[in-house]
This record gives sequence, structure tokens and C-alpha cells, in this order.
Amino acid sequence: MNDFRKMCLDDTGKTNVLQGNIAFAAGCVRAGIHSVDGYPGTPSTEVIDKGLIHVKDLIDVNWSVNEAVSSGVGHGHTLAGRDCVVTMKIPGLFQAADVVTSASQFTLKRGALIYYLAGDFVPNSTQHVIDPRYMLKSCFVPIFEPRNHQEMHEAAAIAVKIAREFNTAVVILANGTLCHSEGLISLMEKQSRGPVEMDDLRAYNCLPNLCRPSYNRIQTERMPGLTDMVEKSSLNKWIRGKGKIGVITHGVNMLYMEEVKALFEKDMDILSLAFTNPLPLNLIREFCAGIDGDVYVIEDGYRFIHSACLEAGLNVKGKDVYSHITEWTPEAIAWFLGYAAVPPDTGVKPVPRPPLICAGCPYTLFAEVVSKMKQKGALEALFGDIGCNSLLYFLSALDTGVAMGASESKRTGYVASKPGSAAKCLSIVGDSTECHSGMDATRNAVYRNSPGVKVVLDNEWTAMTGGQNSPASPVNFQGDSNKFDLVCALKGEGAPVVEVDAYDRKAIRGALKDALKKAGTGTFTVIVVKGTCVKKMPKSSFGQKLMKDKELCKACAACNICSGLDMDENNQPVWNNLCSGCVSKNPACLQMCPTKAIRITDKKDIPAAEKKRVKIEQAPQTIEIPWPDPKNRPERLSLAIRGVGGQGNLFFGKVLARMAFLAGYGKKNIVKGETHGMAQMGGPVISTFACGNVFSPALLPGSADCLIVMEKSEVLRPGFLSSLKPGGTILMADTKIVPQGLAPSDYPDDSVIKKAVSGFKVITMDALAIALELGDTAGKTANVVMLGALSALSPFNAVPGAVWLEALKTVSASPQVWNSNYAAFHAGVKLI
Repeated sequence: MNDFRKMCLDDTGKTNVLQGNIAFAAGCVRAGIHSVDGYPGTPSTEVIDKGLIHVKDLIDVNWSVNEAVSSGVGHGHTLAGRDCVVTMKIPGLFQAADVVTSASQFTLKRGALIYYLAGDFVPNSTQHVIDPRYMLKSCFVPIFEPRNHQEMHEAAAIAVKIAREFNTAVVILANGTLCHSEGLISLMEKQSRGPVEMDDLRAYNCLPNLCRPSYNRIQTERMPGLTDMVEKSSLNKWIRGKGKIGVITHGVNMLYMEEVKALFEKDMDILSLAFTNPLPLNLIREFCAGIDGDVYVIEDGYRFIHSACLEAGLNVKGKDVYSHITEWTPEAIAWFLGYAAVPPDTGVKPVPRPPLICAGCPYTLFAEVVSKMKQKGALEALFGDIGCNSLLYFLSALDTGVAMGASESKRTGYVASKPGSAAKCLSIVGDSTECHSGMDATRNAVYRNSPGVKVVLDNEWTAMTGGQNSPASPVNFQGDSNKFDLVCALKGEGAPVVEVDAYDRKAIRGALKDALKKAGTGTFTVIVVKGTCVKKMPKSSFGQKLMKDKELCKACAACNICSGLDMDENNQPVWNNLCSGCVSKNPACLQMCPTKAIRITDKKDIPAAEKKRVKIEQAPQTIEIPWPDPKNRPERLSLAIRGVGGQGNLFFGKVLARMAFLAGYGKKNIVKGETHGMAQMGGPVISTFACGNVFSPALLPGSADCLIVMEKSEVLRPGFLSSLKPGGTILMADTKIVPQGLAPSDYPDDSVIKKAVSGFKVITMDALAIALELGDTAGKTANVVMLGALSALSPFNAVPGAVWLEALKTVSASPQVWNSNYAAFHAGVKLI
């Protein structure tokens, strides 16, 4: 049985370490929610994509083409008397605002309408950090903000009860840290409820003669009832101290406050709010009256709670009016409250690592052609979108981006103001975003006879968020063949459509030049660049190798347009472990070579040593785990891992969480945090892990037992070294990844890195080389080599090796993977 399915059906009280989104998803099923609908958007995607997709027979679940449509679908479920959750990220709320605001004003009984909004106030993968609570307050809907993984699990059950009792939509506003971190949860009791018996549907209309009475009922019934509910709710927590200092907080910040309280000020009073709309102002007044000293407000977003407290005449302190802080960390809170000093600046700048498209991505050649045209003056403006095409910005193949589907509308407005630029502009959009809202702008351009060129980069999937289905995918969410045809739809809008192969550089360049020429004579053209996302290609497509002729190679570096390729000391190409061989298509680097020095490797040209399969020890099928002795178990274990997206931080964290659970830490706490989103594609990533007497997935300075560095220059990231406790160890991989476009001379010299870590205990190893020696041509098990080394270090070696191996075996996807991981783990152990 699938693990997620088991969680949905398992007995009440069983414990698991779950990602926040997965905990919420399992809670939806156990709470008896009838339907979940959504649109992919980091950090909300996993609710459906990694969770509910496995239990389609237990709950009605699907993707819609955009957030507004999904919200309408959810509203429709409630009119049938059923309870529905709609998932999205915060920008999706504003895309869906027409439906959300109008539907919020219905006050008659119906099924529960619950919005699961995933926040990203850092941001890691969101285009803005606008606080949605101001808009939601104007809709008069309650906002519940989960504070830990257990509340994420129970959130749907809490929301559905409120929705049905007060005839209101309910918002669950989940912080992105909780969405993507993992924590210990106990499975909630299973619930069920029948559909609501609906009144005449004619009463559910937003005509003026009906919306006025609805608004009046909101003011006289809903809001007074909700205010009374939040004032009396046992979900609000007052952690009493000695009344000398008080903090009002909410959401994930409560986990951070528990870390700060435990380390710095055990006598602190904390008022932890479950609801941020409406606010329990009487409870807040009582709290403030009980504090002799200062009362602080620690909140995400803008100053929503702080401003409300000031308006109520309460003397509280918080962020400045124009503060830069939109999301707190335990470290920032400790500085703010005066318990810790800001760590000194090392003076060493870390390597700039913009997120990049994948090696062999079908966007590669398009980006190269467009950047060259822009460089030569053939193009003056490139209007972009949201999605993988956003990453073309870092390849100088895209200028401006603002919202999903808006690239063509921007181009239309620009050309309307500068008619002479029609033949010097492109709008660029992904296929899933064209289906999301971009087609409206296509239709608008046709309708207005706006000359120009629109490019749809069709990789068939919603790739940026992990490859979810869209109308342009081969199959829909249910696995049925899609009937929608993107090219036919575009032609149906009245636009001339040109299709080109994403792996044909000459065809791309020719199509662009031809379409731009026609734009100069008043024609609007849509170019569809077709090439399947490399992450969705079958395994059999990989393995194509390339080689160079050293004599023909002129060291011009024209081929250096992909992260799957490095340049050697002679400025000649060397293909690295990221190379996908352009998934057996015509390789991009080969097409770039002006001297034909690059060619596809024939099997007869591969040296016998490379063909020979490395023999590794057969991994055991069962592992005897000794019963853990609590006396030998450290009270707390914690570490942080820094690396570059694609090095396997997420897998590393999964093994650690499972190890902690098997070692008995499930009786206390296990937390794991990690970066998701755009940062994971070639950008800097950090993962944290802690178990035992811990609260937060974010670490305080001086609290980590070990720092693991998967790419050596990443040790220079601000605040990373300061998280190591005195006497802790730095485990560093001797791996160097120079970002595409960065001159090798701009990469920090080893002496700079050595100086930065002087005074620390450092163990360096070439984990990638070891993985390659073990026959892992992609180098994916380099992280497992590091894991093996970690298991042999104090204090982590207090956990028996068999426990580590069982954890590794549990998360290994197949027997073949388990064999490789077993060998890599033992290779790491031997290095210590």
C-alpha cells in the first residue's frame, strides 16, 4: 500500500514525520472533505501532486487550468452541498479575486468552501511578498494560520467546522516554511459528514437585490459570531511566564519563539494566535495588561496584527512602518529582542548562483538564439512570463516579467505606444501558462490586429512546479488522453501558428526572423517551440554521449551554453555528470560548434574501461536493527546542509528524518526544513534537520552539531558558519560547480575557502569522485557518500549504523537504487 494512502486509512494516533503539505493533504481525507481542487503553485503544489494524487478513490481531486477556475469549481461543489478545499499560492488568490471576493459574500447554508493559501514571504519562488490578509479582511472571512505540522494536519477539520457553522468561506493561510518543512504529527481521528441540504439555488446569486441583504447578515450575524468564536477558542495559547516581557505571534513564528524562549528567556510570556481575522482583541488586551514590560508583535507579511493593536490603543512594539522584514527566523527574532548579536560579516562574497534551466532543456537553443539577436540589436524588448521561461532572464533571453499569462498583453501595450517596435519585440510564455491565462492575451492581440510575435515554449507540462498536468500535456490528471490541442486552439483564436522543433537551432532562428519580418508589415504570428521537458522523458532517452576532436576544437567556447558542460584548462568542452545528452535529440552544444569538433559518441569509440560495469557489493534485503537504548541517545541532534540545486539535499533530509524516527526521537520531536522552488534549479539551497529537544525547522546560531557542504564555495553563504556550535564539525565535499556564465577566475580560490573555515574542525572528501568510481555516472549518490561519513561522526555515531541503513533502504526507490546507495554509504563510512 502506498505510504500516503496508509496514512489516510491508518488508526488514529499513529505518528509520522510529514511535510506540512502532505500532513494537510492526509488531514483533508481524514476530515471527510469531499473534494480538493487547485492549480500548481509553489509552495502549495505537493498537497495534490505528492499526496492526494494517490487516493483518487477516497476523495474527488483534480487540477484546474488556473486559480480563478479552480475557485469557481470549488464554489460549485459547495452549491451541491459538498465541502471543498481549493489550493493555491498567494499570487493565485489575486488571480482568483473576482470569484473569491464574490463567493465570500454568500451567507446562506452550503457546503464548506476552504481556501488553502500557501505563503512565501522570503520569497523563494514567488514574484511578490504582498500580505493577503488585508484583502481577506475586506471579504469578512476567517483566517486560520497553522503554527506547527500537527495543526497543518488538523487544519481542514478546523476549517470545515467553522465554514458550516457560520456559513462562510474559510482561509487556511499556511506559511511556506511549514508547507515544505517536515515535522512530527499524530494522525487525527477520522470524520465524515453528509452533504448540506441546499435551499433554492436562485438565492445564491450576487445580483444587487441579493448582495445587499447578504452584506447586512455578514455584519449582524457572521462577524459577531466569528469574533466571539475566536475570543473563546482554545486554539489560542497563552504560554505564561513572569509578566516581564511579552510577545504576540502567530503561525510558524510560534515554533521560532519556542526556540528563542528555550535558549534565551524561559520566563517570557507568549500569546500565540490561531486566527488573524478576526483578531481576538479582548484576549490581546488582557495579555498586554498582564505584562509589566514591553510587548512585541512578531508576524509575517506586513504589520497586520501590529496595526490592529495600535488602532485598539494598545502599546505594542513590532516592525518599523517601512521594515524590510517579511518573514522571521529564530535568529532574526533573537536579534530583534536583544538576545543575540548580529553575526559579523566575513567580508567574502559567496558565488552568485542564479537558478538555471536543466541540462538539455528544450528552451536552451531558443534562449541562445534570442540572446544573440538581442545582443546584435535585432530585438529590443523581450516580454516574459512566470514559469521555467522566467529562468531565461539569467540567460539574457528575457527582460521583463510580471504575472502568469501577461507577456503578450505587455507586448501589445508596448507596441501600441511604440508602433515602430512591433518587429523588434517578442512575448514569451510557457504552454501551461498559455492555457492558464495567456490565451486571453493571444485572443486580444488578434482582436486588436496588434502586429508582432508571440512565442509559446511548449514542453507539455507545468514544469516549474514539478511537472504537473495541464491541458497541453499528453494526459490529464486522471491519466486519460488529453482532447485539448494547443496548436488547434491557437489557430482557432485566429492566429497564424508556426511550429518548430526545440532542438533545431536553424529552424528556431529562421522562424523568428520570418515572423519578425511579417510583424513589420502588420502581421501577428504565434511560434510554438516544441520539446518535452527533460524531467518527463523516459530513462531510455538518456545516455547519449558526446566527444570532441581536440584538433578541430578552436577553444572558442561557443558550445558553452548548458550546465551539462564545463570548460577545461584549455577552454575546451568537458561533459559533466549533469549532461542529459539532450535526451537523444540533436545536442545543443553540437549545433553550436562552428568547426564540427563535437560529435555524438559511437559505442565503438567508448574506451573499454568506461564500458566495464563496476561491480559493487550486493546490499542485504533485511537489516537487523538493535533496540535503541534511550540512555545512549543524544538529547538533541541538529545539522544544516548547503549545496546547489540538484545535488540531492531533499533525499539527504528524507533519510535523516527516517533515521531519527527509527532511533526513537519520534517520542520527542523531529523537524526538517528545506528550500524549494526556483532556487533548487542550480541555485543555492539549504536544508536543516533537528531531532530531540527541538521546535523549529530553522536553526539558531551556534546550535548545529555539524554543517555539511555539498559544494565547497557554499560554505561562504552568510550566516551558515555561525550556525555551527563550538566543537562542531564541517563535512565538506571537494566539489566545485562554477555557475554558467561565471568566469572561472571569479570562483573563490581554495585559499579563500580555507581561510573562512580556519578555526573549525573540517573534514574534506571528494564525494562526487567516489560516486562516479562506484559506477554512478550521474553522481547522484554523492550525497549518500556524505551521509555515510556523517553516520560515523560524533554525536551522530551514537545512532547504530544499522538504523542508518534501514532508513536509507526505506527511502530507496528500487532494489537497484538500494544497491547503489548501500555501496555509497559504506564508502562514506570508511572515510572517517
